[in-house]
Amino acid sequence: MTSPSPPPSERDFTAPPGLRTRGTVVVVAGRGETPDSYARFGARLAADAYRVRVLPAPDLDPADLPAFVASLSAAIDGIADRVGPLVLVGADTGAVAVGAAVAALQPDGVVLAGLPGYDTHRVLGWDEELDARTHCPVHRGVLTGDTAVRPGGLATPVPAGLLDAAYGSTAEPPHLLLVGDADPLADRAALGRLAKALPSVRLSVVRGAHHDVLNDLSHRSVAAHVVTFLEALRGTPPLAPVVETETGTW
Repeated sequence: MTSPSPPPSERDFTAPPGLRTRGTVVVVAGRGETPDSYARFGARLAADAYRVRVLPAPDLDPADLPAFVASLSAAIDGIADRVGPLVLVGADTGAVAVGAAVAALQPDGVVLAGLPGYDTHRVLGWDEELDARTHCPVHRGVLTGDTAVRPGGLATPVPAGLLDAAYGSTAEPPHLLLVGDADPLADRAALGRLAKALPSVRLSVVRGAHHDVLNDLSHRSVAAHVVTFLEALRGTPPLAPVVETETGTW
């Protein structure tokens, strides 16, 4: 069975022909981005036999969180060829919305990438915004060439109520938190508190990465880290390391 064609605002990626799909990943974009911003990430996960759907950035009104939950549930239900495990990936405000809504959605796993901190919005010119987002020349070209990308998106304040819900989560599903150590919008103290509060979590810091941690210079290593998380969710027992180093000198 093939899934229905998604609206133009969504992007779909499927496993190569002949490979059995290993799970379903739904990605929610962040401020100023479009689903096309995650074409490289989606294609890379799909190449590892995961079914991927990328959704646009959510509305930032806290009162619309129930509507976001409903629309995300509908997007998941609309993937007719989905298989478990189901993993939600959010970036920037997509991460805020997913983090705030995860208890209601109950996926098998969650990846929150580039969670913005409190009061870290700023008014930036486009060159400064690109520098805050990514130093990957390919992704900078993707953002600049996409006429649907909104310059100044990172200057849009994130409502404190949504940040409170995301950073105050104690949801059960396993979480992978990703942050760049050069992310000017990150709140490492708040991330540390979240990592201590979640019952099943790994906080991974990406050396040299900026706010768009899924799309910076280290995007290959980050995508591989996400795939490692996806594969661990499928394991028996879940989350047991698939590969362990026995000896080494580095």
